[in-house]
Amino acid sequence: MHKPGIVVAGVSGRMGRMLAQAVLESDACRLAGALERAGHPWVGQDLGTAMGGAALGLAVSDDAVATIAQAQALIDFTSPAATVAYAELTAQARAVHVIGTTGLDAHDLRRIAAAARHAPIIRAGNMSLGVNLLVGLTRRVAAALGEDWDIEIVEAHHRHKVDAPSGTALMLGEAAAEGRRAPFETLRVPAREGITGARVPGSIGFSAIRGGDIVGEHDVIFAAEGERVVLRHLATDRTIFARGALRAALWGQDKGPGEYDMADVLGL
Repeated sequence: MHKPGIVVAGVSGRMGRMLAQAVLESDACRLAGALERAGHPWVGQDLGTAMGGAALGLAVSDDAVATIAQAQALIDFTSPAATVAYAELTAQARAVHVIGTTGLDAHDLRRIAAAARHAPIIRAGNMSLGVNLLVGLTRRVAAALGEDWDIEIVEAHHRHKVDAPSGTALMLGEAAAEGRRAPFETLRVPAREGITGARVPGSIGFSAIRGGDIVGEHDVIFAAEGERVVLRHLATDRTIFARGALRAALWGQDKGPGEYDMADVLGL
């Protein structure tokens, strides 16, 4: 049986290395390419050597056009600008594009949606099974409880994370808003400082913690007079995200053009 070829973008990063390793260890696919930005010291080196191991016979490339053209999927945990550019290339190649990049703005999402008219794009702020179950639970609990239950989302990540709130926190906020049948942007309170006044009923608040090597922690707090319900997910190993992304890339092989998420992949 033909094994789909998968390209990993941003292969020198922490997630990039884990993704490459996950593909290499899988019996269901093959590593078809490894991409880095032009001028990166890994470009031209054997990937295995660059990662500190034995040679793999696969050189790291900065030629995204040629690399993606020969593959069936791209897994991309890079930056918003790079992700949007990659989406245009995967659309041309009719390859599955798995996006774990966070920090995408409305303009980025419109360009990704345009690319999805030509090829399947699977995008999620978090690729883990547990988090996507948490998203579904958040939606259901928010639907069951009235506006007298305040919603706060608290997330914690390592000191190197550059965006806040996290993509996962935003997924949870969107799910809570869907549960309350209201537009997310009208309920979102991204941060508080100073004299903020009383809380607006029905709003969804966010708090972000950055420090050390925290992989990812998310709490959804439903608070009312006299009681609280707390939904929590703790990630202790980044390989859960790599496994989820690989699962998404394989799931997308027989799917038509369109935008999908991990709930589709997991059948939730």
